[in-house]
Amino acid sequence: MEPLTRDDPSQIAGYRLRARLGAGGMGVVYLGSTPGGRVVAVKVMRRELGDDRGFRERFRQEIDAARRVHGLYTAQVIDADPTAVPPWLATAYVPGPSLQEAVAAHGPMPAATVYQIMAGVAEALQAIHSAGVIHRDLKPSNVLLAPDGPRVIDFGIARAAEATALTHSGMRV
Repeated sequence: MEPLTRDDPSQIAGYRLRARLGAGGMGVVYLGSTPGGRVVAVKVMRRELGDDRGFRERFRQEIDAARRVHGLYTAQVIDADPTAVPPWLATAYVPGPSLQEAVAAHGPMPAATVYQIMAGVAEALQAIHSAGVIHRDLKPSNVLLAPDGPRVIDFGIARAAEATALTHSGMRV
């Protein structure tokens, strides 16, 4: 977690932003809170992506797909606006490092821990697939280790199984 910079907004759509959780090619993820004080993760897309109609349509499809996923081992979508400038998505905040960060910091995990993590990830994938969604980017950085078990996150390149594909394998977005 890092402090907000001068360039960061202090709020998005009524969510007060408190800190930066991470940044990537698509945008920045912030630690935020609802007006009632509930802690959330707010993913704000880069402004230039919002100028792309194709991106906005893909982002809307990702939001619709992620809203259908309900499982103990996923981070629930709370709110989103793909038409905002910039587009954004709020999910339940998952306290804990990613699997990638944990292994980098502490090395290999005991077999029993790995089995517990994999059981949670398998249950998350079952919930994701039951909702008709394909994640397409399951990797250690997209598995957060919460105190009560792993959470599969970042449906950024997820795809609804029945959706008309706006992308195809091998295509760059």
